Amino acid sequence: MKKIGLMFLMLVIGVVVGVRISGSLSTVQGQAKPGFGFAAVAGAVGGEDTTGAYDVVKGWPKDVSTLPGNEKWTYGAGESVFAENPNRIYALYRGELPKMAPPKAVLLPQVGPSLTFPVAGFWRYATVASLPGTGGTDQDTTEWLTSWEGKSAKLGIKGPPYRELGVDAKWENCLVVYDGQGNIIETWKQWDKLFRRPHSVYISPYDPEKKVWIVDDNMDVIYQFTHDGSKLLKTIGTPEIPGDGPDHFNRPTYLDWLPDGTFFVSDGYTGTRVAKFDKDGKFLMQWGIKGGPRGGGDNEPIETRPGYFSNVHGIAIDQKTRQVFVNDRNNHRIQVFDENGKYIREWHIDNNPSSLHLLYIGSGSTIWTFDRTTNKMIEYDLQGHLLYTWGSMGSFPGYLWGVHGVSVDQDGNMYVAEVDAGRIQKFTPRAGANPAFLMAKPVYSAWKQ
Repeated sequence: MKKIGLMFLMLVIGVVVGVRISGSLSTVQGQAKPGFGFAAVAGAVGGEDTTGAYDVVKGWPKDVSTLPGNEKWTYGAGESVFAENPNRIYALYRGELPKMAPPKAVLLPQVGPSLTFPVAGFWRYATVASLPGTGGTDQDTTEWLTSWEGKSAKLGIKGPPYRELGVDAKWENCLVVYDGQGNIIETWKQWDKLFRRPHSVYISPYDPEKKVWIVDDNMDVIYQFTHDGSKLLKTIGTPEIPGDGPDHFNRPTYLDWLPDGTFFVSDGYTGTRVAKFDKDGKFLMQWGIKGGPRGGGDNEPIETRPGYFSNVHGIAIDQKTRQVFVNDRNNHRIQVFDENGKYIREWHIDNNPSSLHLLYIGSGSTIWTFDRTTNKMIEYDLQGHLLYTWGSMGSFPGYLWGVHGVSVDQDGNMYVAEVDAGRIQKFTPRAGANPAFLMAKPVYSAWKQ
């Protein structure tokens, strides 16, 4: 009798618990509470969060064709962008491309039945069309990589047989400065001859003189200019001579700073290390071992050992913990180290093949990246938990195609540079947007405006 009573009691408890769990699940699944969930603007009706927690500023910036005498040209691949403040924004491009209207769709029977070009608005792949050159028809992997780096006699900035300078592309206006309305207020044409493939542009938040830093991966150097671009102050690395150690880079990509001016360089496309320098550019140390696929293809095994890299393409520092986050691109993971290169943790992207382009933390407590495979902006917490994603592939305003650089100004406006679309876009925070879904503002210490 006691057993029967105990079983009955357990059954009653089970029913009560089940009803409560069922009620909880129906509340979550049914989204009974308006605005409860993952919408960028709580309570929003309709929409798709195509541009996340932002609105795009259409027509920003002015096209480079608006410069007198440059009417026939537009921007090449958008490599990087840095917002010093809402009224001074630096942008890096790989030269210029001919300005032309999209072609009408045509059938391509010589390629295959029912094939047409262009498709879905995609007609010019800016990162391939722009100098110093990519792609080619060579089957040999070594030659293809060399061509892709723009260092081949068959391809690149020298022009023919694949490109003719001044006709198919032009190496001018690699760095352009805009005001808040997108007007072109400066071009640094005087330095175009120094650049081979300018990759990222910065001002250190800890530098009161606001010197401008440009990482050029094909020149294997980092340039430091005066704020107005009138003088080249310093060249770190040995131009056009790749390597590692104190005086060389091997296609460096990005950098970030600690408060004392110490900076870290992701080095890089061909190099497989993180290099650490003091505030004056003196080499301090490095870490990283070559490991993983060079091409990043599906059939190449990825590296799982800590501290091994393949395509070190992004770096960001959490200013609170001084931890260094490294984009191990071809191994589809983000590795985290202390400031002296001691491995701490990692997480994998789990989208094979993912192709992360950048890392950004700023003053926040989350990390943002962009996956070129899905063309989405992705937010993780600093332990790697997925928080939010947004973005759709396209060349229309607000859509994303190959985001290679990102920056945020003091007003929270976000800017992206797109290598594939060949443009810079500006986004403003949406009214009522959840601040947890906005990119954090940069760190400001030595200057604010």
